[in-house]
Amino acid sequence: MIRQTIHSTNAPAAIGPYSQAVRVANMVYLSGQIALDPATGQMLEGDFEAQVRRVFDNLRAVCVAAGGDLKDIVKLNIFLTDLGHFTEVNRVMAEYFSAPYPARAAVGVAALPRNAEVEMDAIMVA
Repeated sequence: MIRQTIHSTNAPAAIGPYSQAVRVANMVYLSGQIALDPATGQMLEGDFEAQVRRVFDNLRAVCVAAGGDLKDIVKLNIFLTDLGHFTEVNRVMAEYFSAPYPARAAVGVAALPRNAEVEMDAIMVA
């Protein structure tokens, strides 16, 4: 099995011993993204919607580096520290994706790295 690591300078650098994404054949496995500003490495200040948009933008940057885009995501996992934001995530997601939508899970979690309120990872076919 040949694994190719994917890296984009338009997405935050990994904050641990992992790759932004790994390609195996035509499958690309994207690591979790939080609302880190790729230019500064700092958490985005602002409201929850802005954080969700930053996460989608970070995912898009890694997708592009792998030769695809958000439309190529077939599975999206969303981790929320407050499931009360579920409706807001759906509203923003509808601006970034169109039918056919990826398969998806949304999970409530106790905490995320850097005190993030939302994290997403994905699987892309490219």
